[in-house]
Amino acid sequence: MTNNFQEEIQNQMNNMDSEQKDQILENFGKFKSYLSDKVSKGEALGMSEEQMAKATEMVAGYLAKHEEPRNREEHLLRELWNSGDKEQQHALSHMLLNMVKKQ
Repeated sequence: MTNNFQEEIQNQMNNMDSEQKDQILENFGKFKSYLSDKVSKGEALGMSEEQMAKATEMVAGYLAKHEEPRNREEHLLRELWNSGDKEQQHALSHMLLNMVKKQ
């Protein structure tokens, strides 16, 4: 994944207003729908599974550090994320991608 792409993801996360974040994170179904939409867009742009997993890692890391979980599922994801090492976090990112692709 290029630095420009990483910077774009970081900018999008930093520039998202709190109302928009609240709408996405208010329930787990909306979060999965949001992630599914982003995965579909990534696939349309020709991103590989690995590129999407790395983007998912960035978002998950950001959420774990900067956002309070708003439901049980987000609490569980945060606990899993924080308890894992880098390799396990990467595997969890792949699992999240697989989950939303099967919706």
